[in-house]
Amino acid sequence: MLIIIVGMKCAMKGCMQTVGFLLDMDGVIYRGNELIPGADEFISRLRQQEIPFRFLTNNSQRTRRDVALKLRRLGLHATEDEVFTCAMATARFLASQKPRGTAYVIGENGLAAALHLNGYTVVDDDADYVVVGEGRTLTFEMIERGVRLVERGARLIATNPDATCPTDAGIRPGCGAIVAMIEKATGREAFSVGKPSGVMMRMAQRELGVRSHETIMVGDTMETDVLGGVGMGYQTVLVLSGHTTMEHLHKYAYRPDWIIDSVAQMPEQLFRPLVELAV
Repeated sequence: MLIIIVGMKCAMKGCMQTVGFLLDMDGVIYRGNELIPGADEFISRLRQQEIPFRFLTNNSQRTRRDVALKLRRLGLHATEDEVFTCAMATARFLASQKPRGTAYVIGENGLAAALHLNGYTVVDDDADYVVVGEGRTLTFEMIERGVRLVERGARLIATNPDATCPTDAGIRPGCGAIVAMIEKATGREAFSVGKPSGVMMRMAQRELGVRSHETIMVGDTMETDVLGGVGMGYQTVLVLSGHTTMEHLHKYAYRPDWIIDSVAQMPEQLFRPLVELAV
């Protein structure tokens, strides 16, 4: 069993605080269509101890209801309220920037549904925003239309910066790769809402009802999960059950607070409220 403590952060206020977990999914809770061993026991313990948590994903294809159903079919009791997607974060962000606006969507149902729920209308022309997600049904004609709309003044939004998406057959182009075509063609840089952006991280943290130093980000990716957590002042846990290995870590100037094999080896300290000492 591997547990490496890289560093610990603890605010000093003379009181006992709760904790909350933000959990990446693919590579942390499951791989492909199989639960990672021990993930169900880990989630059960969070429930038993009434520790708040959210399943956090940079995949904008599915609605939160769809994601919850997948988790249940894998053997985890999950509700849609426990799921937070980058599509939700993107829709909420746009609604705060320009309420009841319009968007041309390059993506799938999860993204369009989130926009509708937040008062947005999906259009083909005269859009306020071109919003790019990922998916398997995209066409080059959609990219062309997106380029033309951005040239006419629509603002360019990406649901996340991930260049690839993992699948059972291997990787495929992700949102970052798709939006790069529009960026190159127009000379406009997309604003990305998903991890590691603080926009998505802060929204999910608020749902937990905890403060930054009480938030624990668990992920398998340095560039999104750990980087986002470090930037937000969260405690960060890197699991090696995904695609990051110890050999990869020398490339990064930042470090997670903990490195463990999987969520089955979650350190006992992280299940307990933070005891903060007065200074």
